[in-house]
Amino acid sequence: MGKTIIISNRLPVQLQIDNGSIKAIPSVGGLATGMKSVHSGGDSLWIGWSGLTDEEIPEELADDIDEALAKHGSSKVKLTSEEVDGFYYGFSNRTIWPLFHYFLQYSEFELDSWDTYKKVNQKFADAIIKNANEDDVIWIHDYQLMLVPQMVREAMPEVSIGFFLHIPFPSFEIFRTLPWRKEVLSGLLGADLIGFHTYDYERHFLSSVRRLLGLEVSFNDIYLEDRIIKVDSFPMGIDYKKFSDAAKEHLQREPKDQSELQQRLNKHKIANPKAKFLLSIDRLDYSKGIAKRLNAFEYFLNKYPHYKEKVRLIILAVPSRSNVPQYQLLKKEVDELVGRINGEFSTVSWTPIWYFYRSMPFDNLIDLYTSSDIAWLTPIRDGMNLVAKEYIATRTDKSGVLILSEMAGSANEMNESLLINPNNFEQIADTIDEAIKMPVEEQQERNGVLQKRLERYNVERWANDFMTSLLEQKEANNTEVSRKLSKKLLSEVEEKYKKSKKRLLFIDYDGTLAGFHNDPQKASPDEELYELLDKISSQENTDMYLISGRDKETFTKWFLPKKYNMIVEHGVWISKNGEPFSMLENVKKDWMEKIHPVLESFVDRTPGSFIEEKNYSLAWHYRKTDPDFGQKRATELNTVLTSLIANDDLSVLNGNKVMEIKSSNVNKGRAAMRVYTEADYDFAFAIGDDWTDEFMFQELPETAVTVKVGLQKTAAKYYVDGTKDVRLLLKRFLD
Repeated sequence: MGKTIIISNRLPVQLQIDNGSIKAIPSVGGLATGMKSVHSGGDSLWIGWSGLTDEEIPEELADDIDEALAKHGSSKVKLTSEEVDGFYYGFSNRTIWPLFHYFLQYSEFELDSWDTYKKVNQKFADAIIKNANEDDVIWIHDYQLMLVPQMVREAMPEVSIGFFLHIPFPSFEIFRTLPWRKEVLSGLLGADLIGFHTYDYERHFLSSVRRLLGLEVSFNDIYLEDRIIKVDSFPMGIDYKKFSDAAKEHLQREPKDQSELQQRLNKHKIANPKAKFLLSIDRLDYSKGIAKRLNAFEYFLNKYPHYKEKVRLIILAVPSRSNVPQYQLLKKEVDELVGRINGEFSTVSWTPIWYFYRSMPFDNLIDLYTSSDIAWLTPIRDGMNLVAKEYIATRTDKSGVLILSEMAGSANEMNESLLINPNNFEQIADTIDEAIKMPVEEQQERNGVLQKRLERYNVERWANDFMTSLLEQKEANNTEVSRKLSKKLLSEVEEKYKKSKKRLLFIDYDGTLAGFHNDPQKASPDEELYELLDKISSQENTDMYLISGRDKETFTKWFLPKKYNMIVEHGVWISKNGEPFSMLENVKKDWMEKIHPVLESFVDRTPGSFIEEKNYSLAWHYRKTDPDFGQKRATELNTVLTSLIANDDLSVLNGNKVMEIKSSNVNKGRAAMRVYTEADYDFAFAIGDDWTDEFMFQELPETAVTVKVGLQKTAAKYYVDGTKDVRLLLKRFLD
């Protein structure tokens, strides 16, 4: 395998020119930190703009800059001040940034800026092509470089390319307003893997691809000529250990060793121990909702006047793009709001808002994180928001409350925080009140869960997951499906059934006889179904078995009084003619401790999923997740589990919205064949809807009539559309 090439707008180092010499200082930003595990040793190269325009670089220092960057495994792309203005400040930040954050009113669609964007993207692509070989792995980052993947693909068709977007991808209705929308999509589709922070962004992207380019999209795969492009979500984490360790060290400092800021914070804490600090940290950007947050704070003070002199809002607004007009207007608005609110509510001993418009050193950030009782982060739209994760990581005693906008990408992973709509002032005021009153025990319970998740899925894990997924990307195979059970075929099956002398029927329950429900108990049999099964089971020379993955307790309650034959838990238990269940297979459970952490990691990345621990199996349920996202994660989990249990006597059953890990000697096919060999049957029938039923279809003899419910890849001979068709089919078997 070749080297890894990382490409971003800015390099992970900062250049400083001082007295005719050049220094390259490593950056400490999230991306630079996250890529440490990928950008290491001599087998990687990072390509990007140095931060200095051609006009700012003295000719005699050009070679020195290259040497300084090379020591950090980096190589620069040269840009003029005109290119920076049109590419970065122009198209990237006056067109794409506002549009993708749903601020359509701020988006400028200037042809000159677009042309410059294309020109600079080609410069980046040329730099990659110059340094890359076909066996290299290329990872391109963010919205400034969305045309680069296809530019590289055209020159290097076989190279492996990944792209990650660190901001939201907007809905189709917003994205379609971009004049160069198809060009941007085509540029991104040069990649083999396209990553987003959340499934919502992924879904918006797939919708735009489907509707604007007319390409075939299957779950998270895009079919493009002879390539399949995978689209996936990878929520970016933080360097958890860095923040946690810094907070622990910070709390151990003697008062004399503390920063001036910390001493000021301590002074106010001592003066009023019951007072609460609310912390707001953002770049000064209209997408962060700072002005709206200030108005909401004013609303809170008016609704809950008893909190005056008992709360203080600390706002750190980091300067950003100060030469863009909208940002200049925003700063003016924020300055005026802070002044007006402080003027309205301040007393001799209390100023409600402390406002800092600056960058702060890392140590001072830790001061603020560890001293603030509540972190209040309410962006109007945010790709991820790592500040929320940093705050939680620094809460060493697990105290503190996080109020987080549901519009932030990190909200998908941080359900234990107090999620709010940043436009709902009433809800915000009530939530601040709830946060102030929240018992420490509840704070610790919520933050304990968050900390475990954030520590486990950190920024290094994010980078490694993306690279692993990129390296594993392969061509997908076309699937084949069975024949639909047409009227003609149905008549042939019915004729065979009625002419047979000894019949055996295996009928699945969930998804076959009854539809699925989020609450499984709501899938209980109806009177019509009881009547149908009564008639079939009472026919002469007919053995009917309900065969299911359900637990024996449920089927005992539903069907044992009916004296139906039953096989449950995929073949562990059997009941005949109303007798109590007995074990059909001997199974073990000592393997569960090994598999449980794997399932837990997928629960972390798949909101709405959960683990069910049965007596002899583990099941990962994802019925409550977004359907497409859940299926995608199930495919990924299946790959992981298959490799993990390769040397164990275990297997994975892919059910409908559930994956179950169990002993290999248990499946519906094995159970069905044991029953089949007990008598001389001249007609065998099996019907089911998911992959757990495939074992029956495969194991039963060729003469058996096997039917799949739903159009899917299957070993069954026939298929029907749904549960309604199943009942109509079974009624054809009645005399």
